[in-house]
Amino acid sequence: MIQDISPDRLNNTFCSTAPDQNDYILLFDDDGRLFAKIPDGRICFTTGKDFSAKEAVYLFSVNHRRFFLSTRPADIPLSGFEYRTIRELRDLGRGTELFAAFTAYHLWKWYTENRYCGKCGGANRFHPTERALQCGQCGLVVYPRINPAVIVGVIKGDSLLITRYRSGYAHNALVAGFTEIGETAEQTVQREVMEETGVRVKNIRYYKSQPWGMAQDLLLGFFCEADGDGDIHMDSQELKYAEWVNKADIVLQPNDLSLTNDMMKHFKNERNA
Repeated sequence: MIQDISPDRLNNTFCSTAPDQNDYILLFDDDGRLFAKIPDGRICFTTGKDFSAKEAVYLFSVNHRRFFLSTRPADIPLSGFEYRTIRELRDLGRGTELFAAFTAYHLWKWYTENRYCGKCGGANRFHPTERALQCGQCGLVVYPRINPAVIVGVIKGDSLLITRYRSGYAHNALVAGFTEIGETAEQTVQREVMEETGVRVKNIRYYKSQPWGMAQDLLLGFFCEADGDGDIHMDSQELKYAEWVNKADIVLQPNDLSLTNDMMKHFKNERNA
């Protein structure tokens, strides 16, 4: 999955520091496109050698390479570099650099959407000692937004409930949705499967999780069984396809980035899920 970057290791501990020439300084435009070049599938980022980032905030490090976010977009003519959407990076990039791009995008979006205090409207500023923003007027402190969501592998015998979204991602998927206020993750599983497909479920069990910076998500994977006959009543506004597919016939996604694909592969190849 996208976060599987071993032997590289992400260190997301915040520190208040300034970039030097060897640090990565990531540039996003107003639409959330990242300035990068991608020779042979490897994403290359701008560094302190390419431009002087007087206004930058520390993001994280991977091994000993530090990543910063430039808080001011810059127009820098660099050969081979161009602004790419996060979806383009997902299709073209791979490895540690792609995970870094996803994680940086998560933080860029949060910083961009929280320039002003939600309580009094004052201007937020970087907190000096932690990953947070603090209002310069009322002092309110806010932390990065993380959206809990579930990915659900619903099983009936040797078949898995496969879906495809009405819009957006075009490949096979599983039932998915966000946890609502007052819900447990298990209740989210029951509700989302019922809302999207009309199938009741039982024997819900946790599989594994995944950070997914594209949507500021923490994805929680669960397997469960259909409770009853498993007749499908698809929500046609949300989905364009929902069918029981025998494990031998499951078509996987074109890459190994997502928890969804990992779960489909696990069911397809393992005797028990």
